[in-house]
Amino acid sequence: MVLKRAEELGRLVGQSEEYQALKRANDRLMADAVLTGSLEHLQRLQLEIHERLDRGEPPRAETQDELDLLMSTVQTSPLYQGIVVAQTNFDKLMGRVNEQILGGIKLGAESRIITLT
Repeated sequence: MVLKRAEELGRLVGQSEEYQALKRANDRLMADAVLTGSLEHLQRLQLEIHERLDRGEPPRAETQDELDLLMSTVQTSPLYQGIVVAQTNFDKLMGRVNEQILGGIKLGAESRIITLT
């Protein structure tokens, strides 16, 4: 029964406006080859910096400058801003869902009535 209800909750979350908006924002972002390429390059630069730091070496100044410029460019993109807003709204929804689940767990744990349906 619990798993069936969890599946139903998942279906409802998948149909929520917040999830649908996140999906649309992600689809728009993925359709933009330039922005997608910039994000991939950004990840490579971040990885390079982290690897150098893990070895106890400071990041190269050129790499840090390139990272800063690329990050600034990406963050000002309307498509990127759209996905950040959509992700924030979805995270808020999931936070509220988790609060409700925790409240239900607390009530269920305190209840002396056992239901099997």
